[in-house]
Amino acid sequence: MSTVSVRPKLIVAAAAAIVAFSLPLRAQDTAPDAADGIADLLAQLEQADPAEAKRIDRQIKMKWANSGSASMDLLLKRGREAMERGDLDMAADHLTALIDHAPDFPEAWHQRASVWFQMGRYGLALSDLEHALTLNPNHYEALFGLGVIMEQLDRPELAYRAYDLVQRMHPHYLEAAEAMKRLETQVQGRKL
Repeated sequence: MSTVSVRPKLIVAAAAAIVAFSLPLRAQDTAPDAADGIADLLAQLEQADPAEAKRIDRQIKMKWANSGSASMDLLLKRGREAMERGDLDMAADHLTALIDHAPDFPEAWHQRASVWFQMGRYGLALSDLEHALTLNPNHYEALFGLGVIMEQLDRPELAYRAYDLVQRMHPHYLEAAEAMKRLETQVQGRKL
């Protein structure tokens, strides 16, 4: 029995809380973002043209992937490589080891959420996304992942809200714009 069928109300409630609290947290300057220049890059991203947005997006993702420890970065790299090979169990093992050693590293939680999602373990994916967004409320990739899971759970309103938050941070995030357009008719007339 999947985690989704066991506790769907709990999962949806957790996701709703994530979406509801992400925007207010997003407005706050967090010390890690300020220290490594991500806050400035996020501000630039909101105003950038499409070509510039791609460059800024790459810079942000590079900073998010930098744990500050070569050994932790190696675990992240190995987890990503295992995911790319389709070895999801190995990817989960590497990323779990990374989280065990660096529990305050948001990208580790985000990447493991991707693994859980690919395995169909949506409850675990949502839990990891909650950790990622608690540690980094500006992580638009984690918010996008939340939207994807909400679509899978047939919660178009929550998915739309998550994608909208992504678009506010990264106006040129094509997948979020396409998802919002796709969901627009489902949520039209409903309170977002």
